[in-house]
Amino acid sequence: MKQQLKLLFLLFLTTPVFAQDGWVSIFNGQDLTGWKVGANASSFSVVDGAIQIAGPRAHLFYEGAVKNHMFKNFEFQAQVMTKPGANSGIYIHTAYQEDGWPSQGYEIQVNNSHTDWKRTGSLYDIMDVKETYAKDNEWYTEYIKVEGKHITIKINDKVVVDFEESDPDKRAVNGKGRILSSGTFALQAHDPKSVVLYKDIKVKPLTE
Repeated sequence: MKQQLKLLFLLFLTTPVFAQDGWVSIFNGQDLTGWKVGANASSFSVVDGAIQIAGPRAHLFYEGAVKNHMFKNFEFQAQVMTKPGANSGIYIHTAYQEDGWPSQGYEIQVNNSHTDWKRTGSLYDIMDVKETYAKDNEWYTEYIKVEGKHITIKINDKVVVDFEESDPDKRAVNGKGRILSSGTFALQAHDPKSVVLYKDIKVKPLTE
């Protein structure tokens, strides 16, 4: 009986739960099931129902069952809390790699008080936000929508980026991989002094 209950619990943790409005959780609030990290894996842990990021550079990639972790058009949303001086990011349309900064996809910035002036909500190095729309030590909502070649980013329901991809081939060499195609999500550990929390991470796949 105990073995059966254990199996049912594991099935619950790994089975996507879709809401009636189409949103589905991709983080179970218990552990990192469905997520994968290469180098510096200790930078990620689960604390009080949230993914805590604290440690050297690393990236945690979603590799779960929802859409076989391959997203093109979608809405993404997470509750985020930054500690003072923290820097992190949410990658979209990316792919797992063992180490280094992800070479594929866009980064959406998470930074309310780090020395980098590119603040939370920036489409990093593409359309950067100078204003600060969230506060350290407070939960805020970071929302990303990709539909076709269009990216919309909201912080606490306020649109901070409204971007239409046109001709990425004209970008500098270090920006060539920042294009819309398809891929998964990743959370960034930027540096040992940056502590960030993520919870209620969910996605709503859209028609492709």
